[in-house]
Amino acid sequence: MRVTANGKPFTVARGTTVSEFIRSEGLDPRFVVVEWNGEPLERARYDREMLSEGDRLELVRAVAGG
Repeated sequence: MRVTANGKPFTVARGTTVSEFIRSEGLDPRFVVVEWNGEPLERARYDREMLSEGDRLELVRAVAGG
C-alpha cells in the first residue's frame, strides 16, 4: 500500500506500524516526532498504530546540541 512521508511516496506492507516504518528509514523511534494525517501522534502509540492506504506522515528527528 502507498503512504506519504515528508512529501515522498512509499510502498509499505499491510500491518506496518508507525514504529516499524520509522525503523525502516534508519531512524530510532525514541528520537522521532510524528505527525500522522495532520495530527501529532504520542510516542507511546508508535508500536500500536498501523499505517493505512493514503496515510500522510511528517517525521522530525529530534537533535540535541548546545
